[in-house]
Amino acid sequence: MPDLDLREATSIDRSTADSIAEGRIHDPFAVLGPHDTPTMGRVIRAYLPGAIAVRAVERNTGRELCPLHEIAVPGLFEGRPETDAPYYLRIDWPHSGQEMEDPYSFGPVLEDMDVYLFSEGSHWKLAEQIGAAPTVMEGIAGVRFAVWAPNARRVAVVGDFNNWDGRRHPMRLRHGAGLWELFIPRLKAGERYKFEIRDGDDRLLPLKADPLARATELPPATASVVAENSAFAWSDEEWMAERGSRQAADQPMSIYEIHAGSWMRPDSDAAGTLDWDALGERLIPYVIEHGFTHIELMPIMEHPFTGSWGYQPLSQFAPSARYGPAAAFARMVDLCHRAGVGVILDWVPGHFPSDAHGLARFDGTALYEHADPREGFHPDWSTYVYNFGRREVRGFLIASALYWLERFHVDGLRVDAVASMIYRDYSRKEGEWIPNRFGGRENLEAIEFLKRLNTVVRERCPGAITIAEESTAWPGVTAPVENGGLGFFYKWNMGWMHDTLSYISREPVHRIWHHEDVTFGLVYAFSERFVLPLSHDEVVHGKGSLYGRIAGTAEERLATLRAYFAFMWTHPGKKLLFMGGEIGQPNEWNHDGAIPWRLLDNRLHAGLQKLVADLNRLYRSESSLHARDSEADGFEWIVGDDARNSVFVWLRRGNSGECSIVALNMTPVGRDNYRIGLPEPGRYREVLNTDAEVYGGANRGNLGGVIALDEPSHGRPFSARLYLPPLSAIVLKKEA
Repeated sequence: MPDLDLREATSIDRSTADSIAEGRIHDPFAVLGPHDTPTMGRVIRAYLPGAIAVRAVERNTGRELCPLHEIAVPGLFEGRPETDAPYYLRIDWPHSGQEMEDPYSFGPVLEDMDVYLFSEGSHWKLAEQIGAAPTVMEGIAGVRFAVWAPNARRVAVVGDFNNWDGRRHPMRLRHGAGLWELFIPRLKAGERYKFEIRDGDDRLLPLKADPLARATELPPATASVVAENSAFAWSDEEWMAERGSRQAADQPMSIYEIHAGSWMRPDSDAAGTLDWDALGERLIPYVIEHGFTHIELMPIMEHPFTGSWGYQPLSQFAPSARYGPAAAFARMVDLCHRAGVGVILDWVPGHFPSDAHGLARFDGTALYEHADPREGFHPDWSTYVYNFGRREVRGFLIASALYWLERFHVDGLRVDAVASMIYRDYSRKEGEWIPNRFGGRENLEAIEFLKRLNTVVRERCPGAITIAEESTAWPGVTAPVENGGLGFFYKWNMGWMHDTLSYISREPVHRIWHHEDVTFGLVYAFSERFVLPLSHDEVVHGKGSLYGRIAGTAEERLATLRAYFAFMWTHPGKKLLFMGGEIGQPNEWNHDGAIPWRLLDNRLHAGLQKLVADLNRLYRSESSLHARDSEADGFEWIVGDDARNSVFVWLRRGNSGECSIVALNMTPVGRDNYRIGLPEPGRYREVLNTDAEVYGGANRGNLGGVIALDEPSHGRPFSARLYLPPLSAIVLKKEA
């Protein structure tokens, strides 16, 4: 290290030099880089702690402009170029040399329109402008960084490129918007980085990951990673043009919900994880073979805690590094679309975890969350609640939704925990919540956010859908925003799920007293556009698996499950089944394990899987089972009041008058000569019987069909006598 040059001629005072060396400089562009001074003419300053020598070199010619001498404090260099020509710095380090352009010689990074749209909460391409992105400025390739921290005194970019030294790359503040920005030349995609922030009281905060990072390190590491800007070469044009009609209310939708990490493990590593390419190779053929129209992925946005299953995300724009790069995820979506399979993502805009490297108190203040814990802290999950009243936060979340829909061609977002968002007193006792401005319990800001979200999605993403996990009787969840609704396309029918699972969990002898658990859902089945969900939530936290909660022998449990699935697939509403349910997994789902595929060596479990595949095919091929899911006149009870026998019979009607008849017997006693009313005379073919031997049953039924005779019953002019096998369902279709 050379002796310090403390010449009187330096153009910088000692206190300013100290603020640079101590990492406290608020406005680095006022000091570093090229400046015209009144006494010394043009000077160049650079802070490069540890450097031995620094020279400025003319960018276009390679001619040396001037040496830079160390001044005032170690590592602060200053020189006097003879011209104002663009330059780069040639730096001698103790064991290497380096050439790089001076970050402080470049102008503002963000366009004024970007700053304006961000402040208004309506910058829908946020991830492409804020965060980190490879770019070219003044002909020089590098990486542009920008981050929102309006209450910070100072923000710097740190990473491997500067030895995580926060003094090296302090950022410029764009006043008014609270955005900090910096262009660092010669950096490339793949660099790890974070932000070093000093709060308004000049206290150093824990290093923060980028809220708008598009890539991250593999957890438990927490750094953000500069992502490539290259566009993916899509080949799903046909699907994208048709998906709106494929996902319409009158079309079949059968959704297979999976946790990407535990659906299947690599053959050679029971604790390993399939990446997107390997998962796609196995999952897509499986979904097609078993007749599902969509897959739904539990949240894949990066999350620090694996045990949260993605429901506590910190990087709303980054696919989890657990499964490979973003381009691989795009490849899987593309393959799904080319195979005719839709892709839905779970998306969590309601809350975020309190990890120190994340959004919590991001600039030393409650920036993304509410300051008051009665609004900003979620007692159920010990997480922070987004401040939906803040424009920038609303814009951040909507931009995230659009990022997945637009950049990755995702077909829908299932919005998690909507009830926790729209009620201020959700899971809170008296005195633990703050009423809205009218004294009510509704979260008016969250409601407006959801309406805005759904409006923007419909405007920008033709054919894409949003699905609400909303567990209360909030009116108009799927009603249009212009009619006062929240604007979702579908809503999970949580009431149906709770009631019917409670019903099948009871001993058959007790079901007589709980008949309404099955019938009550039809009272409100057409008040919204519903999805019937048997999701991951129903096979965790001590609830047991679907199979495990049913009483009886293995044969009786699987028979009940077969009948229940037939009930679900022929009931109004789209379908969702969590992985493992289709093979009768005996135990609760464990994210550290995998689906016990070995069960398929047992004919009963293999039979259940075949039934689900056949139900999907029947559901898709018979328009009467899906075309009028949201219309009350598409469903009629034939027998809805036979609690004594636990028998249910109903009719599903299509748009052209075609109909399917479904009979369900939920006791272990067969019902012989059971008369049901029918709408027309003729032969009704038995198109599905869950007691068929191929499904693991005993092959009891009606010899392929029944004849409707001119004998009125149940308010209909014709009727037939059926045999209803124990714990089974049959589906009849009138022959032409």
